[in-house]
Amino acid sequence: MTPPFFDAVIIGAGAAGLFCAAQAGQRGLRVLLIDHSARVAEKIRISGGGRCNFTNRDLDVRAPQRHFVGANPQFCRSALSRYTPADFIALVQRHGIAFHEKHKGQLFCDRSAEDLIGLLLAECADGGVERWQPCSVKNVAFLAAGPEQTTGHCYEIDTDRGPVQARSLVVATGGLSIPKIGATDFGYRIARQFGVPLVEQRPGLVPLTFDGAAWAPYAGLAGLALPVAIATGEGKKGRAVFHEDLLFTHRGLSGPAVLQISSYWQPGTALQIDLAPGTDLGAALLQAKARSRKRIANELAAHVPTRLADAWAGQNEEWQRPVNEAGDRALQRLAEALADWRLTPTGTEGYKKAEVTLGGVDTRALSQQSLECRHQPGLYFIGEVVDVTGWLGGYNFQWAWSSAHACAQALAAG
Repeated sequence: MTPPFFDAVIIGAGAAGLFCAAQAGQRGLRVLLIDHSARVAEKIRISGGGRCNFTNRDLDVRAPQRHFVGANPQFCRSALSRYTPADFIALVQRHGIAFHEKHKGQLFCDRSAEDLIGLLLAECADGGVERWQPCSVKNVAFLAAGPEQTTGHCYEIDTDRGPVQARSLVVATGGLSIPKIGATDFGYRIARQFGVPLVEQRPGLVPLTFDGAAWAPYAGLAGLALPVAIATGEGKKGRAVFHEDLLFTHRGLSGPAVLQISSYWQPGTALQIDLAPGTDLGAALLQAKARSRKRIANELAAHVPTRLADAWAGQNEEWQRPVNEAGDRALQRLAEALADWRLTPTGTEGYKKAEVTLGGVDTRALSQQSLECRHQPGLYFIGEVVDVTGWLGGYNFQWAWSSAHACAQALAAG
């Protein structure tokens, strides 16, 4: 019996896969969407505290390297410029989904991420997309010639629901982050099978950890959050700086500031953190010395959280006295320690806590316009599986929408 034939089979029912399937189906293509999980879009469901930060209106499509990292961050410009945040916002509005801007252009659903999943499923239904879930893919083969009614090559996909054939195969399987919701390396295995090069993968947008003994003085600050300026080491090309909130944990640092910098941090290198950005702590402490008999930690607490002030002052005997009895140089050293904290992470919390995967399918192997492999006709990679990683704040979801749209517009009928 001849396997059923589709114009496109899309593997992965996350943000990119669902949107690509919907867009292609609405173009009149016959589309099959396959996922090994029983539920679609788990990453959408848990993101943004359950409200999904679905895009960022501040994204500058003319300079994507401002918000994206990868071996070639310029690669995403074409797709992002052809399907912009404004385009997806218009779609959300057409579906009557209420949303709000929370911070720095970040847009969230007012009610629930389920509203966004409902949008994607409705769009798939409008496109007549067939979905097989749960359904595992056992094998993929490239055939130089497809069935008689088609022209040219095709792919045969062996699934646990039987074989299917398709003119095009779209890999939208995501990365390795958050394995508990079903993340696997399947997309990378498909890339290797067809000789598509990969950029080494590692956790991105992830909390950083530190050596237990070295971290002991700060472990008691777990749960404390404050605004900081955080940067990768000095004197390096492409030095990254973020002004966001930092969160102390029992094992290290987290919060938006650390998640952002983690995508730029290289193992073995130091971070530089200003724990009181915009404040001249040295001048403030010297002024306090002239008028106050309070302990140094009490004066410091006017500028940073009390727990932080106590922890820092407790590290040096000369900082554990009334401010009017302290030497000027001692106060200056304390101010410098807080404004220029240098520390070297020993690692990250890994894929279990990472929001995204850095690296992936090498963009040099893909068409910037269509996301099709340059040397493997009919094979496409979209979304997180590609070596394009956005900042925290809706940028990665926008890459999912934009790359999916670019791919869907390029897919051909069998």
